Amino acid sequence: MRPLRPLLALAAACTVVVTILPTAEAASAVRSVRTEQPTASHHRSQAWSPRPAQYPGTVVRRDLAIPMSDGVVLRGDLVLPADASGTAVEGRFPVIVTITAYNKTVLASSPLGGGSADYLVRRGYAQLTVDARGTGSSAGQWGAFSAREGQDAVEIMRWAHRQPWSDGRTGMSGPSYMGISQIFAAAGRPPGLKAIFPQVPGADVYRDIVASGGQVDASFMPLWLGLVTGAGVVPPAVTATDPQAGLSTFADHLLGAAGFTLPLIPEALLSGEQAYDGPFYAERSPINVIDRVRVPTLLISGEYDLFQRGTPLLFERLQANGVPTKLIIGPWDHLQASAGTGLADAGHGTLSELQLRWFDHWVQGRPDPTLDDDIAPLTYYEQGSGRWRTAPDWIGRRQRATTFRLSGSATPGTPGGLTTSSADTGTAAIPPIPAAGLCTRSTNQWTAGIPNQSPFPNPCLSDNRLNDLAGVTFDTAPLKRAVSIQGPINARLYTSVTSLGGDGMLSVAVEDVAPDGSVSRLTGGWQVLSFRALDRARSRYLGGRLIQAFHPFTAASKQAVPSGAIVPVDVEVFPTAARIAPGHRLRIAVQAYDTPHLVPTLSDLVNGLGVMTVHTGGDTPSVLTVPTLR
Repeated sequence: MRPLRPLLALAAACTVVVTILPTAEAASAVRSVRTEQPTASHHRSQAWSPRPAQYPGTVVRRDLAIPMSDGVVLRGDLVLPADASGTAVEGRFPVIVTITAYNKTVLASSPLGGGSADYLVRRGYAQLTVDARGTGSSAGQWGAFSAREGQDAVEIMRWAHRQPWSDGRTGMSGPSYMGISQIFAAAGRPPGLKAIFPQVPGADVYRDIVASGGQVDASFMPLWLGLVTGAGVVPPAVTATDPQAGLSTFADHLLGAAGFTLPLIPEALLSGEQAYDGPFYAERSPINVIDRVRVPTLLISGEYDLFQRGTPLLFERLQANGVPTKLIIGPWDHLQASAGTGLADAGHGTLSELQLRWFDHWVQGRPDPTLDDDIAPLTYYEQGSGRWRTAPDWIGRRQRATTFRLSGSATPGTPGGLTTSSADTGTAAIPPIPAAGLCTRSTNQWTAGIPNQSPFPNPCLSDNRLNDLAGVTFDTAPLKRAVSIQGPINARLYTSVTSLGGDGMLSVAVEDVAPDGSVSRLTGGWQVLSFRALDRARSRYLGGRLIQAFHPFTAASKQAVPSGAIVPVDVEVFPTAARIAPGHRLRIAVQAYDTPHLVPTLSDLVNGLGVMTVHTGGDTPSVLTVPTLR
């Protein structure tokens, strides 16, 4: 047993993470009969109101065995309507399914579960929460979003469809991992699945989160892998009733951690296969199966979320395919969007109320003639104005590409210019300061919002001016007219680098500078110089201008910057929506690091990361191109 000691020690430490990163599926664990408290709903659509509860309580059946086609047994907790005595109500119910990798038992008491299972179950639904293969009480070895796990999701839905407590109609809910599982399940088109409600799902896991811009995410990814590993090594709940099955499951989890989880980050940092985009990530990216999804889908996204980039891409593909779909984007980080915090401010009710409306119509088939009138295809929060807006689409005829040229020279603390007219030539050397990014909203975003849980004020989340001193900036003159931005942004920066390895990373922030000098970070983007090769066929253009670059991020595409050369580097800046008010300035800030979010691979560190210089004007027309509302 000695070889397992380091693994067990790591697992014990990771278990601590479980207590500080709760997620929404926790709310669908054990429930008891109790009086339901009214929920607040700000600015709810006037044409619809939630129906009252039908049943006084709920009751749970623990660790139901769900056999997979390869013989592995998964386990799920089933919550059913109960009468006043706590006895399950006889009958068949539509079933809402959540598939989690975070151990339904460990997270059962989380207060940040978002929509409670009680709310829907008391209104005539059953809730089934299933531990994914190799996690919680389920047997097997975990392999996040592998093809086998996707097949499991489809088989779980088939199983729920035919159970004696199911009326055959099913839906799915849950955030993040549970949202992504919904996409893979729906792509398999299981019988009975009528609608899904994914909160903050990813689309392209490599670009969305694993290696934004080509550098490895050293902030969220270890935290997440530690969370799943820690939750997985908690003795399975089924051990209490079936010790043999519990011990076998526990052994499977340890082997899964050793074979999948532990090698993943080191392999990426050591420039192994996981450092590059390829089949491993393609298999795990919902964008590659989204065209098979045909069920109505309501998506929740956050402007400061981990999947800020990916969720709108899923929405656009579904909408293009004619699938009934809606997207709500709010001023939320990952924990906030997962819990549904502030969702009522969008005007469509609380998370529980919105789920009820969605599932009542699309799963139960209840008439809701004002649904599409009340809820636009797109509802989004506009940074700067603080207003909620609606739109028919994410990118469309309402927008045009506006190009701002970087002008003249800049040094830390002394901005260069940003103009729509002619640009002056100049240079801006970016100081290699590893602390850059630490005091920013980026730190909160890429730790899933944990810093934002503190009750104490954090100026790093509201004012970026201190961090901007760790790089160079380019500002417009005070705007005479407001500029409204909506969508992805591209920064093309002509760059040279002094390092022998010919590499470095551009960390870009797009910001709003108020007349008092305070700086609001609107969004960010990152790009490793050697990964600058552009796939034009998969990049996005608006009016012929590039607004969303697509880089291959393969080993074959990697190319160092030649000594003395100045090369154009397109930085994909993640999408946002904002209004820069008159008198404010639009700013692009450029730095060499985004700590603790991203770290260079070992080979890049060995080869050396030197000083990068951005060149402006003349033959090196560095620009910022943003989609602006007409």
